[in-house]
Amino acid sequence: MTQVIRTPVDASDGLRLSQPAGRWVVVATALGAGLVLLETTVLNVALPPMARDLGAGMAGMQWTVNAFALALTGLILFGAALGDRYGRRRIYLAGLALFATGSLLGGFAPGIGWLITARAVQGVGGALLVPGSLALIQAAFHPGDRARAVGAWSGMSGVAGAAGPLLGGVVVDAAGWRWVFWINVPIAAVVASLVARHVPDAGGTAERGRLDVAGAVLAAIGFGGLTYGLTDAAGGPPAAAAAAIGLLGMAAFVLVERRAAAPMLPLELFAVREFSAANLASFCLYGAVAGMFFLLPMQLQITAGYSPLATGLALLPITAVVLVLSPRTGTLVARAGPRVLLTAGSVTCAAAALLAVRIGADASYLAEVLPVVLGAGLGISAITAPISVTVLSAVAGDRAGIASGVNNGVARAAGLLVVAVLPPLANLPQDATHNPEALDRGFDVGMVACAGLYLLGAAVAWWGTGRIRPAAESGRRP
Repeated sequence: MTQVIRTPVDASDGLRLSQPAGRWVVVATALGAGLVLLETTVLNVALPPMARDLGAGMAGMQWTVNAFALALTGLILFGAALGDRYGRRRIYLAGLALFATGSLLGGFAPGIGWLITARAVQGVGGALLVPGSLALIQAAFHPGDRARAVGAWSGMSGVAGAAGPLLGGVVVDAAGWRWVFWINVPIAAVVASLVARHVPDAGGTAERGRLDVAGAVLAAIGFGGLTYGLTDAAGGPPAAAAAAIGLLGMAAFVLVERRAAAPMLPLELFAVREFSAANLASFCLYGAVAGMFFLLPMQLQITAGYSPLATGLALLPITAVVLVLSPRTGTLVARAGPRVLLTAGSVTCAAAALLAVRIGADASYLAEVLPVVLGAGLGISAITAPISVTVLSAVAGDRAGIASGVNNGVARAAGLLVVAVLPPLANLPQDATHNPEALDRGFDVGMVACAGLYLLGAAVAWWGTGRIRPAAESGRRP
């Protein structure tokens, strides 16, 4: 990927979080990233009504989720490269425009194929705006305020994602699932106006070498093949062939990145222990989150008999917990390092996933659902900011864009692969979207698998991260 050679905002003169200008930067960038998270969690609540309306089975619902994740994962590093070259704010705004276009098209979908295509367009937009969000904060803020700014960003964007189930339930019950997409259009317009007015540009100073198009294509082929093969695991030779092509594509991607003069993914970043550990933990933790919240809203609606609105209300405590706790975790990370928070948050999420196996037909909210929701909220609040701070602090400031892009790509790839593999792992049939008994059996297996991923993430976090210092201060320059 093209390499940034200077940081646009002088760190010594960077913004302070106490300044109105600094708070506006956090608000504007967090809203854009939150819009992507919001769409994911809103959509999860809307999946059962979509399946009924469009006549889609489990595979259709998987692809509705994964078309977005596939485009985002395959192109997010390329999006970071474009931001480093042409300006992160400019590419961020272009991503918002594409995301809004995909949302508009998704609302008009007459069938599952159209809907999947629209979700892919949304994913391309997300690939342009997501990596620039944290990179714009890293470039804009004074080093002493970056951890707190990331914590505030994590809290705001996390609240947007956590509010998704409630918003999705309200929208689906009041206006229908199509408005889950259309509502993004005015929100994207507001975010674009805030970014254009309040966020200073960053990037646009990269060397004008060739963009790593080959790397982007191979990443898309690799993830696409693996996703198809895992989603249609019982599909015989075509699925096996797709998985093989995906593995070959990923191997070729690594070879190209090792030899490219300007790689999309500079592999030397992974020579820094904290960077590698944070990304491996991200893969485990965000993969488990994606799997858990792909299955949980369906379990509540199809098996437990909740309406979309009741499902959103059931998950509402996550929003409250994330809103209260996430902004404070950035300060805790700056004082004590990320290891304890990451480990504790991961273990808490694992406990919540294990408690979720008690949710079945006619589940009691207070006894069976609320403990799961509270535990997940506590855990997610504790893991988001520490991972982001670890990743950004492990590299030099002028590589914030690529570092953020790599971490977001890893998190999205994890969600993509876990959502693809969980249904066949849990032996969920295609009619599980209309078969409460089959869904209930597979749900329990899926929650145990998610708990295992959370615990693996906890182990990685404990052994791989510590009390970190920014790369510029420690002398590292990966």
